Amino acid sequence: MIAKRATKIICTIGPATDSRDMLGQLMEAGASVFRLNMSHSKHEWVRDIVRLIRLEAENRHTNVAILVDLQGPSIRTGDLDQPYHLKEGDQLEIRLRTASPSMPYSTTVNYDGLLEDVQEGNTIVVDNGSLLMRVETIAADRLICTVTTEGVFGSRRHINLPGVALRLPALTDKDISDLELAIECDVDYIAMSFVRNADHLLELRSRIEQLDGNAQIIAKIEDQQALRNIDDIISAADVIMIARGDLGIEINIEELPVIQRNIIRQCHRHGKRSIIATHMLESMISHPTPTRAEVSDVSNAIFEQADAVMLSGETSVGLYPVRCVQMLDSIARRMEREDDSHFASEAILKTDRQKTLRAAVNLADSIDGADLVIFTRRGNTAIDAAVLRPEKASILAFSNDPVVVRRLALARDVTAFPLVFYKDPSLMVHQAIEILKKEALVRVGQPLVIVGDSLQGELIADSIIYMQVGQ
Repeated sequence: MIAKRATKIICTIGPATDSRDMLGQLMEAGASVFRLNMSHSKHEWVRDIVRLIRLEAENRHTNVAILVDLQGPSIRTGDLDQPYHLKEGDQLEIRLRTASPSMPYSTTVNYDGLLEDVQEGNTIVVDNGSLLMRVETIAADRLICTVTTEGVFGSRRHINLPGVALRLPALTDKDISDLELAIECDVDYIAMSFVRNADHLLELRSRIEQLDGNAQIIAKIEDQQALRNIDDIISAADVIMIARGDLGIEINIEELPVIQRNIIRQCHRHGKRSIIATHMLESMISHPTPTRAEVSDVSNAIFEQADAVMLSGETSVGLYPVRCVQMLDSIARRMEREDDSHFASEAILKTDRQKTLRAAVNLADSIDGADLVIFTRRGNTAIDAAVLRPEKASILAFSNDPVVVRRLALARDVTAFPLVFYKDPSLMVHQAIEILKKEALVRVGQPLVIVGDSLQGELIADSIIYMQVGQ
């Protein structure tokens, strides 16, 4: 048997990968989750791509999850007739859309509350650091800024304000429309951009429930406000994404590796999954091989045992999307052979079921060649087992709910299968093992530790069974 890769790979789909053939190649290379970025996606395209992903997954008898990433309340400047070539010391005004220009370099902004949120001396970061400005004067309807680094300023530029407490809404009108589409398409995960506190997640969850959706929520950590409220956000979310692009602008860049490590540790402690995103293999957008620094960066995320690593432009518009997935797969397989970070030992076990799982994980790890087989209706038992990070045993999960099976594509080292649940637990176990034999995931004589949060009859809930695979 070929060893499974534990870390899951998320691929952003775009013009480079939105054909059925490319989707199939990405699945073959090891993609676990497909991300649809609503900052760049039309609704009809989303409907078409969801259909293609599901068709190709069914054709290949594999399970992949679909993630819709909401754009969030992005602050952008207005349209210009032509770009400004700004030098250090130049002044540019950022004005409300109702105000007229008063100086040669002038643009509008889509967030009317900006003037109330900023203070003189604040830094404005344009397009991920391509241009920096300092707020000099705050008037009734405009900001006067001084350029501190030379650069080109074009239309609809994205701006960040490090350290500024913004009062942007949790969800924009566009986000609400995109959310309705996501629920219509029955996607598995919805990512919320620029989450600043737990109330934002509660608002999103309420809207999902109002739409009769069941998607789980990924909270994107992108600014200092989120870091200040990180414990509450972790508690309110299903999954945490460390979105290092905007986050790296919001903080002192040397702090980013420390923050990444601390958030992953907190996710382990509280039983939540984690994703590392942005600039994983950025150079491979245009080159067939990564830089050595990128390999080390990916390796660090694997070593810290994040549940997933994510590709953005690498697979949406890059020249080598399949090679990128293959590269992540190769790095992950190699790093997973090293000693882990042992963050899982800090996991807080709050329930008897979680303590039972710890015993099952310890038992499976203590038996040479053993794997964990888990029967779960809602997926929680499999996810909790993944959080405990078995050192040797893989997690093979079965659920009678196809949505749960897809959702488990974003749980580290979990391979999930659909299975009809019967009242007779012995029949369920027999059929599960037959599936695993067919998939060459177990062999005759292999020891298995079987855990059930849904087995009934002779096997009670949260039971642990030890057996060996028969002929």
